[in-house]
Amino acid sequence: MTFVGIDGCAKGWIAVVRTETGATRAHYLATVAAVTDVIAAPIAIAIDIPIGLPVDGWRKADMLGRAMLGPRRHSLFLTHPHAVLAAETHAVSTALAAERMDAGISQQSYALRSKIFEVAAWLPNAPGPAWEAHPELSFSELLDHPALHSKKTWGGMTERRAALERAGIVVDDVSAEAARHAAVDDMLDAAVLSWTAQRIHEQTAYSIPSPPEQIDGRPIAIWV
Repeated sequence: MTFVGIDGCAKGWIAVVRTETGATRAHYLATVAAVTDVIAAPIAIAIDIPIGLPVDGWRKADMLGRAMLGPRRHSLFLTHPHAVLAAETHAVSTALAAERMDAGISQQSYALRSKIFEVAAWLPNAPGPAWEAHPELSFSELLDHPALHSKKTWGGMTERRAALERAGIVVDDVSAEAARHAAVDDMLDAAVLSWTAQRIHEQTAYSIPSPPEQIDGRPIAIWV
């Protein structure tokens, strides 16, 4: 059985593929659909991207997840409604967000829409079941508390890497492309998501909220 954690990077995605025996390898994906080039039939995929957009208001998953993260709460972006993200320009998106949410939308959140829509188009043909997850929530579960340091710092990197190693996850087998494209935090994030994918398969993971929120008849949650 293989478990996959996928995290976005500047020019695509980083996928960490793990087997139940602990063998781990990291790959670069130009598109999320390219995951089939590195693993034909994963048993579970955990991906750091919103799956399911609100019609209005904020998703319960994001609000509850932020509350659980405490000092790391700003690492979890709030997911804007479909109409806001589908706007053709950032200016139009900001106006819609102000009208619907009483708040604007950052350039970073607006730019994320391309990956959100990419994953939404891919999901019906994904090679295995895919679940929304969030690296900082996964690390919080692995550490038994929110990470003490930002993942952008040396302290944050060593804190997270040590937690992964205690769980038996060592990402030393890295493809040349992944090594070239991945920032340190991208690699750590994809690795911990592979741990969450295994937990989902083993039914030891839980959803935020629990039970998942229903939006347009679809269960919406972040899995940890």
